Amino acid sequence: KFDLIEEAEKAFKLIEEKDVISWNTIIAACSHCADYAKGLSVFKEMTKENGARPDDFTYASALTACAGLASICHGRQIHAHLIRTRLDEDVGVGNALVNMYAKCGCIGHAYSVFNQMGCHNLVSWNSIIAGFGNHGLGGKTLQLFEQMKEIGLQPDSVTFIGLLTACNHAGLVDEGQAYFNSMTEIYGIAPDIEHFSCLIDLLGRAGRLNEANEYMEKFPFGHDPVVLGSLLSACRLRGDVVIGERLARRLLKLPSVTTSPYVLLSNLYASDGIWEGVAEARKMLKGSGLKKEPGHSLIEVKGIVEKFTIGDFSHSRIKEIVDILKTLSWTGDEVLYIIN
Repeated sequence: KFDLIEEAEKAFKLIEEKDVISWNTIIAACSHCADYAKGLSVFKEMTKENGARPDDFTYASALTACAGLASICHGRQIHAHLIRTRLDEDVGVGNALVNMYAKCGCIGHAYSVFNQMGCHNLVSWNSIIAGFGNHGLGGKTLQLFEQMKEIGLQPDSVTFIGLLTACNHAGLVDEGQAYFNSMTEIYGIAPDIEHFSCLIDLLGRAGRLNEANEYMEKFPFGHDPVVLGSLLSACRLRGDVVIGERLARRLLKLPSVTTSPYVLLSNLYASDGIWEGVAEARKMLKGSGLKKEPGHSLIEVKGIVEKFTIGDFSHSRIKEIVDILKTLSWTGDEVLYIIN
């Protein structure tokens, strides 16, 4: 719980007779520390041992690791094993399957598992609502929420994160604003920073910058760097230099941990042709001592997650990758320029 996974591993190895609780604890610890690959590795090791058999908690934890890695290959293997060996499915395992399929991009499979579950709890509904919401299927998400209410289940804080995310991805601005307001007015749930960030991002993307600014004055999260950065990004997209400059000043007063505010401000000035402002923003970035972290992409190939970082061409199969890029209508000159 203190994110000391190496110490947890050392303690685990010292246990001479490991039972199912020992294994479950270390697998869950790996997921808690976001070391999902290690969690799956421990799960595989457990299945080869004769001393302890995996239980429902084990499978739920392993599926959580698959979801964290977006590893559909491993997730399907565990699901197939469950179908063959466990006739009575635990609701926790069912929820983990729904979450795994949704986070691996297979929302159809997630919904199929959800419908096949013998019973649902609030976590089940939250998982499928979040799944459809993250896939941009706003209409279906809101429909599921209405179904949940019809059977008498009351939403919680997590439910509204899924709803607001759905509205954000689907551009349902008025609906999202209504859900946010209903949290306190109808359900007595105090919004936290995640709900607020969703709302500000939703209003910002829709160009309703003044409304977003009003919410920032009402709630205590108005000085959060993530919220300020989200609205500043919206100002850049909409070309609103006035509100953008005001937000940037507030953001730059906070302790800087990322280059984003400087880059956003520079881009905002550039979009309006204010080149002196661009130069000043870049000068401030240089003076801050911060460096922009290179972007990266993750892709699963035959069950192995590969990481590709901008500017890094050390991959062992880079020549094959370049050849494929050429077949995708890239010109040879462009490819050679990138490699060199």
